[in-house]
Amino acid sequence: MAVKASILVASAIATLARAAQPGAASPIAAPMRDLVWGKLNFLHTTDTHGWHGGHLQEAQYSADWGDYISFAEHLREEADGQGVDLLLVDTGDRVEGNGLYDASNPKGKYYYDIYREQDVDIICTGNHELYHASTADGEHLRTVPNFQDKYVASNLDYIDPKTGLQIPMAQRYRKFQTKNQKLTIVAMGFLFDFTGNANNTVVQPVRETIKEQWFQDAIRENPDVFVVIGHVGVKMPEFKEIFTAIRKQNRLTPILFFGGHVHVRDATAYDSRSFAIASGRYFETIGWMSVDGDLKRTTKDVVAAAVNDDEPPSTEAAEFSFHRRYIDNNLLGLYYHTGLNKSTFPTDHGRNVSQMIAQARKDLDLDYTFGCAPKNLWMTRAPYPSEDSIYTWLEKEVLPEIAINDDRKDVPRLVIMNTGAIRFDVFKGKFTRDTTYIISPFLSVLNYIPDVPYEVASKVIGLLNNAGRIMEEHAPMDARFMAIPEQFAITQDIIHEKPMPSFATEGLVDGQKPLSGDGASKKEPVLIEGYTTKDDIGDDGDDAIHSAINFYVVPNCIQAEVGFSPKEEGEKPEKVDLVFFDFIQPWVMVALKISGGDYTNDDAKRYVNGTFTELMAGWIKENWPANC
Repeated sequence: MAVKASILVASAIATLARAAQPGAASPIAAPMRDLVWGKLNFLHTTDTHGWHGGHLQEAQYSADWGDYISFAEHLREEADGQGVDLLLVDTGDRVEGNGLYDASNPKGKYYYDIYREQDVDIICTGNHELYHASTADGEHLRTVPNFQDKYVASNLDYIDPKTGLQIPMAQRYRKFQTKNQKLTIVAMGFLFDFTGNANNTVVQPVRETIKEQWFQDAIRENPDVFVVIGHVGVKMPEFKEIFTAIRKQNRLTPILFFGGHVHVRDATAYDSRSFAIASGRYFETIGWMSVDGDLKRTTKDVVAAAVNDDEPPSTEAAEFSFHRRYIDNNLLGLYYHTGLNKSTFPTDHGRNVSQMIAQARKDLDLDYTFGCAPKNLWMTRAPYPSEDSIYTWLEKEVLPEIAINDDRKDVPRLVIMNTGAIRFDVFKGKFTRDTTYIISPFLSVLNYIPDVPYEVASKVIGLLNNAGRIMEEHAPMDARFMAIPEQFAITQDIIHEKPMPSFATEGLVDGQKPLSGDGASKKEPVLIEGYTTKDDIGDDGDDAIHSAINFYVVPNCIQAEVGFSPKEEGEKPEKVDLVFFDFIQPWVMVALKISGGDYTNDDAKRYVNGTFTELMAGWIKENWPANC
């Protein structure tokens, strides 16, 4: 069943809509697709990485966590009115990536209280909650109690620091009934087979978890619907292993998957009675899934499933329809989907949370400006190398000036940085304290090995980027972890034929308009750059219609040659200092061994004091103008 939102009055929206956070870009209108409601509906967030204040420099994603709370409250009211159900899901990586989380001491001082205000029904852990022992402690001691039985950790354990005992991070699965239709749900929450976690946590491989007795008991609970959430890409093997195990025992039951980790909008179906969605990154996207059909399981269904275990479902089995929508985190879009406006949309709860965020940003001085970026610098919208690539800027300008050890400044060096250390683009204009954490939220430092033969050191970058199976056999983690998460899903350039327009400010359709129907605009709108998603379901998943953005694949790592004396062309130094980000040290050690170097972790020392984030901020303060 489809519910069409009210068509908003164009001039009223354009005049009144403002993003919740002070200084944020005002939302921009776009042609819209409606949400399709079903008997069971979901809102989904994933990989928000601290962006709960919204995107202050990007108009189409500038709503904040308070606006999402208002949005969810209105849609819950709509669900109650229709007699259907709405559940909220979050699939991890809520931390590391924005000053709202990273700028406080301790990290997350404000985040935990802000995030908990949303009434999430099923929540799980991401890998970024586990990289550092202190972050894992915060998850276990703060987030798990905040959400209690709504938190599920199917393959994750925590080491209790008081007793030393290994205990589940949270309950293994959750069985509950929905509010309006009393549908029985069995929900699980997984993490992909992650091996880079801190030593106070244990991640069990999924293939082992599905053999455990609790899992075998859970898949025999005979619910109306299975909901599997996870910090797992929907095309990754872990979800397919879980699906196969559940489907073998439950031939007719719909199985719904909510994924994440790879920072893309994506959807697929593993069979005709399943559906899987991933909802982007950085609170740019609010995912929507709906399921329609006769979901309530009868005794007849249970018996038929058990008796005919080896036969395909009969034509008499209930049929289901699935829909997805990737909602831009844009106030105008949220107004459109609720049929409300600036005056009627904010709830008291949502408004209070927006105020909490504003106060936290003020307390953390996130608007303090280090300098003014002279132009946009792109991670993947521009090819590397090129003058508009953020990685070329780092390689040519930043790394040579921050990778300086006063005691060894006359020694030539190769400086290697993994592209995954950078998490977002730089926009022309103010580069603030918040921006430093948005660009590089990690505690990365520069290590080095002194006096490495150039013939050995010079081979490392090629191995890090192209070694494939050789590195996989010896390195502790998949080499793709060195690069940006999106490249788990995107492995080749995506180039669109038409040139990409700049952010348009003229020629827009006034206000949000549906794509068809009586309210459709008769003039062609100038589209804003944004998501143009193509998934296994089709190309109609995005709620807002955008012009397409090119995506250029980047290498795992980049390298700067620093301090090389001007010699005859082709002549290189005999020895160099090999400088690298500490995160990639395990791979660097493997590459050195393959290259003929005999080094261990004991040979690696700190090259320069300070984190990369601090060093980069200092470079910007010294090199970019203070006033925009």
